[in-house]
Amino acid sequence: MPPPFETLVTNRLQLRKLSPEVFKHLYSHYTPDQQMEFLGLDKEDLAAEKAKYDKGYATFNKSYCYFKIVAQESQKVIGWCGFHTWYTDHHRAEIGYGLYEDGYKQQGLMSEALKAILDYGFHEMGLHRVEALIGKENQASLALVKKFGFQYEGNLREHYNVAGTMEDSLIFGLLKHEYKPL
Repeated sequence: MPPPFETLVTNRLQLRKLSPEVFKHLYSHYTPDQQMEFLGLDKEDLAAEKAKYDKGYATFNKSYCYFKIVAQESQKVIGWCGFHTWYTDHHRAEIGYGLYEDGYKQQGLMSEALKAILDYGFHEMGLHRVEALIGKENQASLALVKKFGFQYEGNLREHYNVAGTMEDSLIFGLLKHEYKPL
């Protein structure tokens, strides 16, 4: 039985949409090996992902919509990108993204994926605002959000616990009427 996922396609990527419905189908109909392949995760990361699902990704007014990034040539899952902390009542969400291996970085792949994801968020999900929270030292992410027109809005002090150290987050926002696709 094929999974009920939507796919966005760019020049070099396929973006497989993951939603509460897709996870329900995946965990109900696929073996653990099939789940690992579909999600591009190892056994330990799959267990962590399943625990998040079991505890509830979404609540009464909050949800998520993210995508696995698949390289078109190899069909390998190379990363993820999408929206979490999606406040459906307020039409805003936080964007997140990551590539699994350094070999895929600095090739413009995340810019390619982010354009498709932002288009999807503003036009299909009805978002009015997208937020990005970024560590002060993450120069690649800072450059990426600025490239798409996100505006710096402030510093959240000691916002994230990273390996036992509390780190600040810089918050950026992008409003639908400010968004200009690359």
